Amino acid sequence: MFKLSLYSVPEGQSKYVEEARSQLEESISQLRHYCEPYTTWCQETYSQTKPKMQSLVQWGLDSYDYLQNAPPGFFPRLGVIGFAGLIGLLLARGSKIKKLVYPPGFMGLAASLYYPQQAIVFAQVSGERLYDWGLRGYIVIEDLWKENFQKRQDFSMLPRLILNSWAQVIHPPRPPEVLGLQPGNVKNSPGTK
Repeated sequence: MFKLSLYSVPEGQSKYVEEARSQLEESISQLRHYCEPYTTWCQETYSQTKPKMQSLVQWGLDSYDYLQNAPPGFFPRLGVIGFAGLIGLLLARGSKIKKLVYPPGFMGLAASLYYPQQAIVFAQVSGERLYDWGLRGYIVIEDLWKENFQKRQDFSMLPRLILNSWAQVIHPPRPPEVLGLQPGNVKNSPGTK
């Protein structure tokens, strides 16, 4: 019988030879390499949207549970609010702006009759945001005026500059210090009362 020594390695006659890749393997490799950025993008998008979708599904389930166990009088109130929206839509015939304003306005009015506390909170928050946007709009127009029109006295470009700068106005609320204003001087700034 043949005995192996513990301290020596027998000489091997075998050699590992890697097989050449076939054309199919090369094509699949190139395809995987080509698709890698797209699959990475899909994975990142999925990981970003998954929590949002889960919260949306949870919101839907919570809404379904709420509607199954709705408080007394909820559905008649909902019907009156929806009917007010339809009335607003009927009264808004002819004008696109009226169609955008009347139905939500009538629905908001009907909802505020049934839910006055929530309507007050909504009005306060909306008023603060409108004031903030108005103040920012004033600041942007004032900056445009100082930069462009006091130097040249050319008014032909004013509408275009105002429209192009409107995107600068819509930002989340920031304190007056960030906007370059003194907190005590916001009400005393030129153009405000």
